[in-house]
Amino acid sequence: MATKEAGKSISYKPMSMSAKEYKQFAKNREPARSVLKNCLRAFLVGGVICLIGQGVQSFFQAAFNMSPTRAGNPTVAIMILLSVILTSIGVYDKIAQWAGAGTAVPVTGFANSMCSAAIEHRSEGLVLGVGTNMFKLAGSVIVFGVVAAFFIGIAHWLFGGVGR
Repeated sequence: MATKEAGKSISYKPMSMSAKEYKQFAKNREPARSVLKNCLRAFLVGGVICLIGQGVQSFFQAAFNMSPTRAGNPTVAIMILLSVILTSIGVYDKIAQWAGAGTAVPVTGFANSMCSAAIEHRSEGLVLGVGTNMFKLAGSVIVFGVVAAFFIGIAHWLFGGVGR
């Protein structure tokens, strides 16, 4: 195949690479990653998310005279709500791009994954778009949680609550 560019004839030949050559080619063009910098960012952002959660829990304890255990449920609900709002306006994803795993580990990351899938597929309708696609990514987490809770419940029943 030949083309003309500014009066010059340029010919191209088909390029064929082995899998090993392609891996080396891709590796040479991959941007360098600073593991220490990425870990520090994840630690800081994950810590800030947890700090906000602790502040929300302390608010419920002080304002409504709740025990730490009772304040946990509304705290999780508020953190999920904040994550969904920030995802909906496009802020959470920008924070996640900068911080990496620091935003994926807390409950806010789970809410973000479900909300992102729902937003992405909303044009396909509520049932076939939002309803089915938002659980594709989060479904494995939900199944794992249910199965783990089942086995922990059986162990608790068999051993009679050892360790109370």
